Amino acid sequence: MTALDRLSVDVGPGVTGLVGANGAGKSTLIKILLGLSPATEGRAEVLGLDVATEGAAIRERVGYMPEHDCLPPDVSATEFVVHMARMSGLPPTAARERTADTLRHVGLYEERYRPIGGYSTGMKQRVKLAQALVHDPRLVFLDEPTNGLDPVGRDEMLGLIRRIHTDFGISVLVTSHLLGELERTCDHVVVIDGGKLLRSSSTTDFTQTTTTLAVEVTDTDEHPDGTRAVRDALHARGVRTEDGSGLPGAGHVLLLTAQGEETYDLVRDVIADLGLGLVRMEQRRHHISEVFRDHDERSAPQDDQDARDDGDARGDRDARDDGDARDGDGGQRDGERKEAVGHDG
Repeated sequence: MTALDRLSVDVGPGVTGLVGANGAGKSTLIKILLGLSPATEGRAEVLGLDVATEGAAIRERVGYMPEHDCLPPDVSATEFVVHMARMSGLPPTAARERTADTLRHVGLYEERYRPIGGYSTGMKQRVKLAQALVHDPRLVFLDEPTNGLDPVGRDEMLGLIRRIHTDFGISVLVTSHLLGELERTCDHVVVIDGGKLLRSSSTTDFTQTTTTLAVEVTDTDEHPDGTRAVRDALHARGVRTEDGSGLPGAGHVLLLTAQGEETYDLVRDVIADLGLGLVRMEQRRHHISEVFRDHDERSAPQDDQDARDDGDARGDRDARDDGDARDGDGGQRDGERKEAVGHDG
């Protein structure tokens, strides 16, 4: 099984998101970059250090927050984080001071002496984040840091991740399968699927505005289907529209191509003439999810062709097998006929 397939990417300072579905190869990539899992071919560097030969030096300079729960339940957050600080080479006094500062930063200072086993999922995630930061690394790897968190907990964790870079200058590589999280948090996004690189670019490039205009209106007694009324009026003026399926308010949203300010003026005039209320009129933005959709659409014809080729190959093999079977049966019948003739003679 190939977890990563000819993946080549260069990640700079800042907050970088590594996005992909479960099983895309995100955790495997992090383990390779940490020197914990060897790559079968190729090479990688972290902070200018070769992962194949300088793994220990890399781990001194980076922090790592694993995806899965790995915390001892019978020790306090202070005890655990101090231990991890000492493991990273800090002397005892510095380890205790850094632990107190880090737990305060992640919002666990008041709960720092409680056993970790009594913590909520969100608190445990903060402990894992604290141990990744306590030795003041230059770079941290955060593997699915919002796993198991409710919406409020996710927002708080994303805020912490952002401040890691803005307040302390630590670069971040964070993995997630929740695309909206990365759009809000990261400067740069790397998209992988099936171990292959789909795209790597700045978040602003991913989410740049499009020429598509989304329009939503209210209904009235005169026009109980306001969306249809606007669509018909725009069609009469030569403007083509599409239903905004998949968007919030789907069924009540029209999509059209903006040709400039005149398009906005035309839509406003149509809505006013119909006596409808305008809920929103906005330019749509690209989203990271479109990278996956475009990839799937490109892959589908090839998958269909591969399936047809496989079917043709199987059909050819079956035909040959049937022919061989008939030849064998025929040879057997010929032998039986010859044997019968011999007996008759």
